[in-house]
Amino acid sequence: MSAMYLEINQIAKNFKQQTVLKEISFGVKAGSLTALLGPSGSGKTTLLRILAGLETPTTGDVAIDGQVINRVKPQDRGIGFVFQNYALFRYLTVYDNIAFGLRTQHWSEDKIKARVDQLLAVTGLTALAQRYPNQLSGGQKQRVAFVRAIAPNPKVLFLDEPFAALDTQIRQELRGWLKQVIHQMGITSIFVTHDHTEAIEIADEIVVMNDGRVEQIGTPADVYNQPASQFVAEFIGHSSLLESPQLAGYQLPTAPYQVQIRPEQVAIFKKNEPTALPTQTATVKHVTFCGALINVELDLNGQRLFATRQAQQAPLLIGETVQLTINRLVLFKDNVGHAQHLQPLQPVRRSYAL
Repeated sequence: MSAMYLEINQIAKNFKQQTVLKEISFGVKAGSLTALLGPSGSGKTTLLRILAGLETPTTGDVAIDGQVINRVKPQDRGIGFVFQNYALFRYLTVYDNIAFGLRTQHWSEDKIKARVDQLLAVTGLTALAQRYPNQLSGGQKQRVAFVRAIAPNPKVLFLDEPFAALDTQIRQELRGWLKQVIHQMGITSIFVTHDHTEAIEIADEIVVMNDGRVEQIGTPADVYNQPASQFVAEFIGHSSLLESPQLAGYQLPTAPYQVQIRPEQVAIFKKNEPTALPTQTATVKHVTFCGALINVELDLNGQRLFATRQAQQAPLLIGETVQLTINRLVLFKDNVGHAQHLQPLQPVRRSYAL
């Protein structure tokens, strides 16, 4: 048996003259939570619809637990699907919304009650059981939609932009709740998102897509710290991308090349703040207060470099000349990325004539 529970093999999709997916291949481990991450038009939603059986691939196979399911009807694939617009039945209570799929599968009422009560307890929704959708908040509706999807014990759960309709605070709360429930229940899940923060926070693995192709597959730490291409470097998180800079403490090739630098890897030193590490000189262009952190835009030899600084540190002035220590960067040569760390200055060795 394959180590991967869900397998996507050479999936391609053409719409008339346009190729939307270009031979996508990857696997998903049982019980894991995988994010399909990419900008609009990257093909992630089309791929999810193919996996769910709502679209037919032009070429390629999809297998669940070793069985190819290309010709299996969506309702027979044993999948759950959560949409971003909840799609709850407004005339049914929370309890009956969750029980709906079980009744269509002809579960006995005793088994339905046991399953629904179990899920309501596990997900913290017991107090809402007799409410109707119009009596729920957006976050509560999405929780109910999620529970309804997992009630029939699906082999795989698919979620299409599940947090898109929610405000920021509720979205953050629901991310943690969703990850906890999925891991607690061991549900193999794939969710689509264009939000890199969302993917990094809750996914076990991220599949970064661009223009119908997979750019990189890895853990959140992998794609954040070791981007495989310039697209991934720019799309995942916030960073500066500089063209062929000369930076002390690094072994850099002949131009042209690019370096990606995360703001948190840049340390700023005022004139009265000494450092023994290699530095470069820059000018402060903009300073933005963000609570515990200050976001700083710097001019480094004519290129924009973004950095962060603790709010309690001495304030920076627009136009001020400062010294920078760049602790880590990713070097791109021919669009292939390699991480480098700052090399400390070597102490000067003195020789004395006898």
